[in-house]
Amino acid sequence: MELYQLKTFVAVAQEGNLTRAAERVFTSPPAVSAQIKALEDELGVRLFDRTPRGMGLTEEGRRLLDDAERTLASAGRMRSAAAQLRGAAQGVVRFGTVSDPIALRLGDALLRLAQRNPQVTLQLQQGLSSEMLLALQRGELDCAYVMTDHEEVPGVQVQRLSTVDLVVALPPAFAAAHPEPSLADLMTQPWIGTPDGCVLRTHIDALFAAGGREYQAGASASTEGVVRSMVASGMGIGVVRLDQAEQAERQGELRIWKHWRAHTWICFASPPESRLSPATVAVRAAVQEAWA
Repeated sequence: MELYQLKTFVAVAQEGNLTRAAERVFTSPPAVSAQIKALEDELGVRLFDRTPRGMGLTEEGRRLLDDAERTLASAGRMRSAAAQLRGAAQGVVRFGTVSDPIALRLGDALLRLAQRNPQVTLQLQQGLSSEMLLALQRGELDCAYVMTDHEEVPGVQVQRLSTVDLVVALPPAFAAAHPEPSLADLMTQPWIGTPDGCVLRTHIDALFAAGGREYQAGASASTEGVVRSMVASGMGIGVVRLDQAEQAERQGELRIWKHWRAHTWICFASPPESRLSPATVAVRAAVQEAWA
């Protein structure tokens, strides 16, 4: 009797269908059927009734299902204990994210993590970069993606992954009425801001200061995607990432003002090295490889 046969037995019992069970254990329906037949032959009992509606447990199958589930659970506990003995990374990592997953190469990082450290589980939390940094300082997160201009943050180590270009995005109607607006023209219009501490808000403040005025907060959005949508709807001018702005401009949603560009950084932030768990180190390694 093999553990994979017990996994297949449990999968068929829970799914009641060979095809769905095969997808769950990553094999084909004929292979699932053969594994069940081999297990029935070894045990000397029929585990399932095969009907046009699917696979139903026999009375013997129902009585043996609990034993199969307990055996698999015990095997899982033994693997975890062995992983702890050899110092393998495992456990839950609270991972904060900002922006969109594609820009962060999040899928690539998660795939690398799953391949090399399957015992590490992520709890993803999304928010503003300033919120992520505060959560790291308070010990409420184990690591995070952030967008920030700062290389040094008290109680947090920050690793820069990639530069990010920022531009001013104009609503289509305003851009059509003002083909070559000046900074003074822009500062007379409504703007879509972001909360204090957000890197986009920092650059809006700096832009207004360069024009000799102080930015007066009005409409606000908490994510870049919402800023882009509000600009496209004509609610005001905003600062967005260049890649998002270029995509939106191609779709006719907004226009990029050509006379200003700023830069910030996508970074991986975590507590000091002495406070990193093996699981967080594994997450960091996966992120670094995704951005290599």
